[in-house]
Order: sequence, then structure tokens, then C-alpha cells
Amino acid sequence: MTYMVRCTEYEIRRNVSSCILLLCLLFLACATSAQTPGTQLSTVNKKALKAFDEAMQAYQKRDYPRAITEVTLALQADSLFCEALILKGDLFSDLKKPAEAISSYKNVLRINPSFSNNLYFIIGGLELYLGRYKDSEADFTIYLEGRNVPDIKRKKAVAQLANASFGSVAVEHPVPFNPVNLGDSINTSFDEYVNTITTDEALLYFTRKVPRNEKNQDLKGYEEDFYMAVKADSATWKRAVNLGPPINTSGNEGALDISPDGQYLFFAGCERPDGIGSCDIYWSKKKGDSWSEPENLGPVVNSPSWDSQPSFSSDGKTLYFASKRGGGKGSSDIWKTELRPDQSWTEPVNLGDSINTAFEEMTPFIHGDGQTLYFSSKGHPGMGGYDLFYSRMKPDSSWGTPVNLGYPINTNSDEIVLVVNSKGDKAYISSDKFGGKGRQDIYEFSLYKEARPVSSTYFKGVVSDNDTKKMLQARFELTNLEDGKTVARSFSDPVSGEFMLVLPSDKDYGLNVSKDGYLFYSENFSLKGVHGIDKPFIKNIALKPVKVGEVVILRNIFFDTDKYILKPESMTELQKLLALMKKNPTIKVELGGHTDNVGTAAYNVELSKNRAKAVCDFLILNSIAASRLSYEGYGLTRPIDTNDTEQGRANNRRTEFRISGL
Repeated sequence: MTYMVRCTEYEIRRNVSSCILLLCLLFLACATSAQTPGTQLSTVNKKALKAFDEAMQAYQKRDYPRAITEVTLALQADSLFCEALILKGDLFSDLKKPAEAISSYKNVLRINPSFSNNLYFIIGGLELYLGRYKDSEADFTIYLEGRNVPDIKRKKAVAQLANASFGSVAVEHPVPFNPVNLGDSINTSFDEYVNTITTDEALLYFTRKVPRNEKNQDLKGYEEDFYMAVKADSATWKRAVNLGPPINTSGNEGALDISPDGQYLFFAGCERPDGIGSCDIYWSKKKGDSWSEPENLGPVVNSPSWDSQPSFSSDGKTLYFASKRGGGKGSSDIWKTELRPDQSWTEPVNLGDSINTAFEEMTPFIHGDGQTLYFSSKGHPGMGGYDLFYSRMKPDSSWGTPVNLGYPINTNSDEIVLVVNSKGDKAYISSDKFGGKGRQDIYEFSLYKEARPVSSTYFKGVVSDNDTKKMLQARFELTNLEDGKTVARSFSDPVSGEFMLVLPSDKDYGLNVSKDGYLFYSENFSLKGVHGIDKPFIKNIALKPVKVGEVVILRNIFFDTDKYILKPESMTELQKLLALMKKNPTIKVELGGHTDNVGTAAYNVELSKNRAKAVCDFLILNSIAASRLSYEGYGLTRPIDTNDTEQGRANNRRTEFRISGL
């Protein structure tokens, strides 16, 4: 069985859903009773009974043409033969003709409204499949009002009634939706399934399903490979290229995700020699322009069952994925695991009742804001089949009630995958409902406001040695200045030195970049109240080796105006300075305070001196010997920017440390 069948996130089914087909076959047992002596059917016409018996035998052998012929003869002999009408409905269901099946089943109820309450259940399901929501709502209501409804079927009927009711309202209140085909550079006559778009929106990754015999005439069937396209301009993409080895193989790959910092690649592989279950999650690490050989995430993350559809958070540690492992709420649930500093993974945790149901949840996509989760579900009220939903993370890290993305984004067909850009204003889907180049094509559309995540921007550049200009692999930590919590961890690329960090708006962040043997670099991003960011932060960082005379600006040391008491937001930066002093026990530093030109020179010297002393006192209180420390106030005498603008004055108001001795 191929990956495309096993990993259903990419197979948008064209046939009637299997659950409805099974329901339609419930009456097979009833019809079979025609062959049992003493069983009373709704006709005594011998010609009708003989043809019906022939039809049943053909049906059981899946000889549909003969079964249709014989059941037609049975109904010609007796048009009121209810069991024959039910068999005809079953045949139409098997032949993917739900409208004709409904018509045949309803003929039974016209003849005898009390023939079987189960027919309302079957008809309601078929109507839901066809998007006939009001009709479905009415038939499920009748079914639930019947006598002796089994508990299992009652639960299913209640869930389907909720879908029919939701669909009826949703169709009358559509959401904005205008999908645009991404064109010939991306889409072909084959299937394309969107996977992810990079934080800077420069690269689009997707899966393409192509016939194997185009590559090797000795092979049959289809192969799924990853492709990558580069953004040509604001509206178009360059022609997509195969991602190639070691990620693509002669087998099947699917459900790719690139970490927001661009350093990790995750995907699902099925039926592999090193596999633990039917499908496992693998990862690869970026090294310059290439990817490392993929590795199985191992038995902590992967189970003996099906594990797939990874989505890695911008915090640099949390991996969301879908799994059919035991201990979940339904047949497929969404789980999460965290990457430890030693590169091992924590035991996966189920996302719980707010996300997962007794049915199937799949294709998690965690946005770069770290708090908006998009996913597909059969269990929450929707249009029928799989629908797309989003949920917001609460302050206590639990998930809010999922919200259906609405019609016509969701329809009575299956909607499986949604990918949203970092700004949150555009989304990408795969669909075969809009014509296009082939079966499944990739489309882009503007995501309506209510469904958007927190808008995010990014900080991007390269890290190098200040003296040798050699590219460096350095550690990045992004901290929420309000509560001191680390919101993202990352590393720059070991070969190219490239880095990228996601910066969701509406928070103030402190950044620390560090590497052993070097002085750290700090930066802050004040995004409080900012909800729309069009311009990213682009800056290259040159780390200075630890040596006498080097100066580092402590950009995340904060004081109130005209005060020299350290604000709580300074604590993360102070801890980094403390760690540097402890890791390098031979260095001596001078703390220097600086101001802008507002106020008298004497006042500014005193203020800056007291601020430098406050940092010095913190270090002494935390076991740094006073003999290693000194402080000085320089006031307004050493500006690094103009004092003619507010931004310039803000840059001049700073605390620095200088290596004064070893």
C-alpha cells in the first residue's frame, strides 16, 4: 500500500465515504433473508422473488451489472417490492451514485413510511455527503425520534445532525474565499499537495504524485516526491524543482515541514526498513545548501501504529503531529512532543478534548505566532467529511474551542490541509474542486480577518567572527521581556551562518546571540501593540572574540526615565552577563553608562554612573568578585547616534561592558 493511501492527508477521496457505504449495506442482511425459508418479504410475486434472489447472488459476488439487471426485473414484476428497492439503493451507493441511492431508499418510505427507521439514518448520511443539509437535518431528526435507536448509532446520528445543522447555516452565511491557482510553475496534470511555505515566503515546498513508469519503465504505480519553488516576485513562482536526495528516495515521502528558522526538515516515510510503525516521522538538519541524511525520530515519538504530518513550532522545540497510537481520543489524534537541548524528544502528549474527538483529527499546522493551530477534523461540527478548523492557545497553554473555517473554504467534500504565511493574511490549500491543471492543484487565497493568526515578522541575517569574518554557528534565544520566558531557541547554520527567527507582533522581545569563546550580542524588538508588520528585520551579526578592549552594548538593560533602579525586564540580559562572567573566570570588565543630551552634562554623568553601578552591584550580589568589576558614567560624551531624533537618543541611552583585563 503506497504512502498516498496510508497517509490520507494527501488523498482527497473522490468516492462516497466508507462510513456511508457501510451504513447503506446494513440492509444487505435484510435482503439476504429472502433466501431463508419462512422469512416474509414485501412481495409474494414469484417472478420478483426469483429475480431478487439472482440479484442478491450477483451482488454478493460484486457482479454489479448483473445485479442491476436482475433487481430491475424484480421491480418490473413488483414496483412495491421494498427489499428490492433497498438493494437497488445499495448498488447505487457502491457505484458512487448517491443521488440515485437516495431516490431508491425514499421510494421505500413512500410505499411504507414505517418500513425501517434505519433508512432515515442512511438517507441523512447520503444527503450530508451531497451537501443537501436541510434535507439531511430533517431525516436525522426523524431517525432520532424513532423507537429503540441503538446508543452507538444515536451518537453517530447526533454528530451527523450537528454537521447538517452547521452546514445549513454555513451555506447561508459564506466567508470570503477567492482561491487563485499558483500556475504552471507549481501545478501540473499530476497531483500537487501543499506542504509549507518558509517564514520569509521565499520558498514553497509541496509533494507531487507522479507515475513511477515515467522514471523507470520497470516500475508501476505512483511515487510521491518533494518539490521546492523559489518566489520570483510578489505574485509568481519560478518553476519548481525536485528536492532530490537524500530527502527524496525511490520510495514515497509526504507531509513535509520546514522549521520556522529553516534549520530542520521533518517528513513522514512509510514502510521503510528502519520504520517502527506503518508510517514514521523523520528529520534532517540543514548544512549550508544541503540536508543531512534523514533520521527516524525514534521509538519515543514514533509508535508501532501510524505517525505522520509533523509541524514544528517557532519556539524551536515543540513538534505537533498526527498519530493513530493507543491512548488517544479517536482513531487519529493530534499530539505534541518537545525537543530537549540534548536533541532527544519528550514523551508525546495528547492535545486533549478541546482538539481531539472520538473521530479523526489530522494535519496540524502551528503558525509562527506559536498560538494558532490549524487542523482537519471529522469530529467537530462541519460540512461533512474532513473540515478545516483553527484553535487559539489560552494563557494557561490549553487550547480554545476549535472554530470551523466556514463555507466555501469547507464543503461537503474533504478539506485536509491548510498552510498560512507568517504575516497571516494568505493561506494555501490543495484542491481538485476548481478545475485547474490536474487533479489536485495548489491554490492561494486571502484569509479572512477572523481566521488569521497573530501577524508575525522575522529577524534574518548571518553570524560571523568579527575579526576573521568566518561564518559561525551561534545560539539564539528570544525572550518575552514582560515575563522573562524564552519563546524561541535556534542556531545559525554551521556552514553559511544564516539564521531566521519568527517575531510575532504585540510583544516586546529581547534577543541574545552567543557562542563559546565570544562575547554575546543582544538586541530588542519593541512590537507591543503592533498587529501588522510588512518590513522584516535584516541584520548581520559579527560576534567579538573574548579579548581585552572589546565592547558589548547591553541592549536589554532597562531603567525608568531619570531612574537607576533595574527594571524586571532587564533580568534575562543580566543573567546572560552573569553566565559570561562565570564561564570566563579570568576576565575583568568595566560597566559603562551613557545618556542622550537631554539635561545637564553633570546630571547625565551622575545618572549614567549610578546605572552602571546598578549592574555592577547585581553581579557582586551573584558571587562575581568585586575585584573583577569596575564602573564608570560617561553621560552624553560618547554618543553612537544622533541626538536629533527620538530613535537616535534612545540608541545613545545605553549600558555597555568592556573587557578591561584578563
